[in-house]
Amino acid sequence: MIVVGLSHHTAPIAVRERLAVDRDAQRAMLERLHQLGPVAEVVFVSTCNRVEVYAAAQPETSPEVAAKAILTVLSEIGGREVVPYLRTAADLHAVKHLFRVACSLDSLVVGEPQILGQLKDAIRSAEDAGTVGPKLAPILRHALQVAKRVRTDTEIGAGQVSVPTVAVELAHRIFESFHGHVTLLVGAGEMAETAAKLFAQDGARLLVVNRNRERAVELANVVGGEPRSWEQLGEALMEADVVLTSTASPTPVITKELVRGACKRRRGRSLFLIDVAVPRDVAADVNELENVYVYDIDDLSRAVARTLEGRAAEAERAETIVHDEVKSFATRRSQDSVRPTVIALRQRFEGVLHAELERSLKGSLKHLSASDREALESMLKASANKLLHAPTSHLKELAIQQRSDEATALLGELFALEDVPPNVETPRVLDEGSQDEPKVAAR
Repeated sequence: MIVVGLSHHTAPIAVRERLAVDRDAQRAMLERLHQLGPVAEVVFVSTCNRVEVYAAAQPETSPEVAAKAILTVLSEIGGREVVPYLRTAADLHAVKHLFRVACSLDSLVVGEPQILGQLKDAIRSAEDAGTVGPKLAPILRHALQVAKRVRTDTEIGAGQVSVPTVAVELAHRIFESFHGHVTLLVGAGEMAETAAKLFAQDGARLLVVNRNRERAVELANVVGGEPRSWEQLGEALMEADVVLTSTASPTPVITKELVRGACKRRRGRSLFLIDVAVPRDVAADVNELENVYVYDIDDLSRAVARTLEGRAAEAERAETIVHDEVKSFATRRSQDSVRPTVIALRQRFEGVLHAELERSLKGSLKHLSASDREALESMLKASANKLLHAPTSHLKELAIQQRSDEATALLGELFALEDVPPNVETPRVLDEGSQDEPKVAAR
């Protein structure tokens, strides 16, 4: 597996928003990446803090060639400016990165639960597009299992922790209490709802503006707020003390002209805007206005430092789990590489013994009863298992040490193992029958 992309660790928001892809465009992005000659399978992840491509190369194609093809596509979309910020990783380094992402160890807010849902959404999109098969499926499945183990075995996700909660914490540094203050929510998605409930708990008067009027009314009813039409955004800005914006607009919805018009009627009152959207909802030049203060998602990283202090020990425990799981994955993958030879060897032994047994049962042993025949067959099968236990165990150990190639070739020659079955795993990330978990389809 290879991973190509960038995140809040490697690129500022001005770069990340160049590659941000909304949900409607993700299918087209998947198909474009999947059509690249060197790429066999692909999953595309786009969130406010990362844009990453997880892929498997075609047979006989090196990971470097596949990564270069993906880099070319990303640079065409984001422009040359994004190239210095793009990072690549391959094999176990890529596996470890995926595990850390799934466990929210690589998130802006360590321990936040949203990334796991976003990763599952990306897998579901890849399933629908048919871009995931037997190479990525076992890695993705293991990543989700690791995330579940981290959530179960550590307290990394204890309490409320997410980008919206950190945004509200930042607002608390501006206003000790929200009683008597007005908070404007621009956008009515999941992040807006989470933040709205926290603002409401602290006594804020809430205004909700959204392009979809019905959704604005729905959220306002949930949090005891006041819905406003999209056309009333300027008027709502005039009333607000704090604005939290989280739309999916590809261009800024709060411009310098709009805010300047609102400020003329604010009589010098300060306006604080917290923009958690990527691409940004608030134009960069809004911050130039007097008594207007804009914080984007990168500014939240400073507030995040406080949340990390109490989670450091749990994050360290989670890192240990990830390390162990990467090692476990590598061991299993190595052993899987010799599984076709083990299966072929077992089939050869059992085939020869069964043929000889059948010949004897038709000749000198034809007088045996059904129960005696069954006992004899069980004995031969147990004997085969005992004979093969030592060589197969040793072969698996050689695989872990990456020294199995010569041994498998020699076994194939000695026992004429011509029909070695292919080593293809069922391309399914999650168990069948799960209604809320994605399944991965074969290519």
